[in-house]
Amino acid sequence: MEEEKKNPEKSNNADASEAPVTESTPKAAIQTQKAEEAKENEIKEDIQEHIDQEKVEETPPIEIHYTIETASDEIDKFLSTLTNNDDHQTASPLEIPEVVWRFLDLFEEKIPKHDLGVDGKAKMSTPVLAEEDTLLFLDSVDRVTRLARKMSEMKLPENTSDQTYGVLNNRIGGVQQRAMSFLEDEFRFILDQDIFNLDHKKDTTKENNQETDLKPVAESNQSAEDPIINTPRVSLEVSSWLNKMAKVMISGGYESECVEIYIIARRNAFDESLNNLGFEKISLDDVQKMHWDTLEREIASWITTFSQCTNVYFAGEHKLAEVVFADQPMIASSLFSNLIRGVMIQLLNFAEALAMTKRSAEKLFKVLDMYECLRDNIPALNALVPDQCANELQNEMMVAKIRLGEAAIFMFCDLENSIKSDMAKTTVPGGAVHPLTRYTMNYLKYACEYKNTLEQVFREHWKIERTDSSSLSRQETEGEDQSCDNNNNDNNNASQPSPFAQQLVSVMDLLDQNLDAKSKMYKDVSLSSIFMMNNGRYILQKIKGSVEIHEAMGDTWCRKKSSDLRNYHKTYQRETWGRLLGCLGLDGLMANGKVVKPVLKEKFKSFNSMFDEIHRTQSTWVVSDDQLQSELRVSISSVVIPAYRSFMGRFSQYLDPGRQTEKYIKYQPEDIETYIDELFDGKRKP
Repeated sequence: MEEEKKNPEKSNNADASEAPVTESTPKAAIQTQKAEEAKENEIKEDIQEHIDQEKVEETPPIEIHYTIETASDEIDKFLSTLTNNDDHQTASPLEIPEVVWRFLDLFEEKIPKHDLGVDGKAKMSTPVLAEEDTLLFLDSVDRVTRLARKMSEMKLPENTSDQTYGVLNNRIGGVQQRAMSFLEDEFRFILDQDIFNLDHKKDTTKENNQETDLKPVAESNQSAEDPIINTPRVSLEVSSWLNKMAKVMISGGYESECVEIYIIARRNAFDESLNNLGFEKISLDDVQKMHWDTLEREIASWITTFSQCTNVYFAGEHKLAEVVFADQPMIASSLFSNLIRGVMIQLLNFAEALAMTKRSAEKLFKVLDMYECLRDNIPALNALVPDQCANELQNEMMVAKIRLGEAAIFMFCDLENSIKSDMAKTTVPGGAVHPLTRYTMNYLKYACEYKNTLEQVFREHWKIERTDSSSLSRQETEGEDQSCDNNNNDNNNASQPSPFAQQLVSVMDLLDQNLDAKSKMYKDVSLSSIFMMNNGRYILQKIKGSVEIHEAMGDTWCRKKSSDLRNYHKTYQRETWGRLLGCLGLDGLMANGKVVKPVLKEKFKSFNSMFDEIHRTQSTWVVSDDQLQSELRVSISSVVIPAYRSFMGRFSQYLDPGRQTEKYIKYQPEDIETYIDELFDGKRKP
């Protein structure tokens, strides 16, 4: 209707406008005409504006609904456009598409909310990302990183005042920082777990999906009684996520954070593993002050820990570093080097501290155990250690090995001091084996179970100047590092005894001298001989029972020792039974072809009295070696009984039958044999 009303006005106005203006037209009419034209133009503008407004309202804008997946595709296209623009040096400012903002919003919504607890570990407060969304999450972080890099590299044309680029850069940086913060916590959380024990446990994926982020991580159910992991393995799933997270963090400029988290987490995990094995950090002063019983337990823990570290844990950590930082081998090598360097220095410090403790003979065997552990595990460690720290660790291990070797030599040689210092003036009752003999021989027998190691130790670390071994040159005593078998073969073929064999002979000579001095404290020569026989037989039996000692001492020394025992036996027979048989001699018994009865009676009387004394005394003596005891009794019987039987059979008839015979012939030959068998039992009291 309005349109129809306006048409006549238009036609009238047109006619009016077409009328020529003449000089005869009044001025008022002209002004009126101009006012009408202005009003008409204003109306036209209002009408056009109204029409345009209606068109706008009738045509709504097209709205695009983005998801993180579709937005990611658009971001990839945008990044490709930025790359092409860089290649063609485009000077005009690039328009930032709306999808960039939408992508950042959508991705930020995907970042799980989290906060840090008192212990610095992440405490997740929102549902965990589904496993299928994890890869998309990491890819999105990578897109944000590439977007930030491209935007920072973009060169704006001069005289550009648009602030959009700055706002967008800030927005990208904020989203990237949130995403990286979440990844840092996740990276730390995974590394703090007992990741080497995953493959030994039941499948707890479904349970742990509700407790951890990005991937399932099983918690350790390993008992404290069985802390050793026989096969260090990391599940493919866990190692894959660790690798992807490390790669994303490093590419995003968070390399230092990634490296710091990794080394701290693995050091903490390693400390926990050491504690589970029973090894604790002990200072040098604490080691020096420790009682030996406590220190023995610490040494046992050290040996277990060192072996597990070099053969199990280090191999696992080496593999883990290679997998996590597969794309950054230098970082992997550096992290592994720093980790094992710290652990090895801690272990080697304990070994050196032990070598510096007060040296005594009883510590030898534990020191040798540590020496063997260090020696046997060095090759496995050298195979793992990267070149950049190989020399340092090898030097540290060599220093610890040398100090343990030298300590072992001093401790073994301290046995000589123990023998020399045993100057007790009290005799052993009954001429039994002296405690010093038992201690020394048992010590040597146990030491010779380490014969190959001791041979190596003496060859490599012999630095003790000895007056009785001055003929040994340093070239002869400091051999090269050889295997135990080679050392043993060389010793068998060498014309000169090894330093260890010489030291063994020296100890035995000192023991013999000490025992000889102790034997002289017995007033009874016969008992002194029994004492030397007891100790000599004990020494020989120990030597024959140990192949290692027998080889070191040699057959010549053993034959000489056996000869000495026979001489002591002869001395005993002469001093005891020779004097007894002297009572049965014929001197003074015959006069003018007749038996002098008073002399005969005195001889029987003397024999009875002396035999009683021998039986009373020597039945308290001790011969603990059954074979030696039997040999002595047999040898005594073989001498005494035939002589007594012959004498009694020849002269008993000269005694009056009855009471006189019973008075002077107290023993029958069978009685003599019975009483001889009671000697050396150590049962009767004097």
